[in-house]
Amino acid sequence: MTRVYVSAVMPITLEQAWRVLRDFNGLPDYHPFFARSEIEGGKPADQVGCVRHFHDHDGNFIREELLTLSDREHRCCYRILEAPALPVHGYVAEMCLKPITTSNQCFGEWWAEFEVAEADREDVVQRVSDTFRLAFEGAAGHYAR
Repeated sequence: MTRVYVSAVMPITLEQAWRVLRDFNGLPDYHPFFARSEIEGGKPADQVGCVRHFHDHDGNFIREELLTLSDREHRCCYRILEAPALPVHGYVAEMCLKPITTSNQCFGEWWAEFEVAEADREDVVQRVSDTFRLAFEGAAGHYAR
């Protein structure tokens, strides 16, 4: 099992970060990797069990299912259902936000566990790490615009 972990201090409040990152369908709004996204079946983007189907700028797609979403804990968990361009199996990821009370900033953690062939491991770990890092940067940048 491979585990990727990324953390960040964002120069925005917990409420601001959560407003952006809790939107399971909002990746294209703040993440440079992704071009478009939709929730299948017209379900709400915060409904546990909904499936997002999103595309990167090269046309690759990923389908992910929302497993948990907690506004109280500022946490969500999801799994990949289908990702032809990302050679992983059993991928489950979780993101959690915490307030930094002394500076009114936000601390974010994002991690994933999955199986990946050793030949693909380094590339996949880098891609997943970059995805998480850029999501935190994008959430913070959303308020800088």
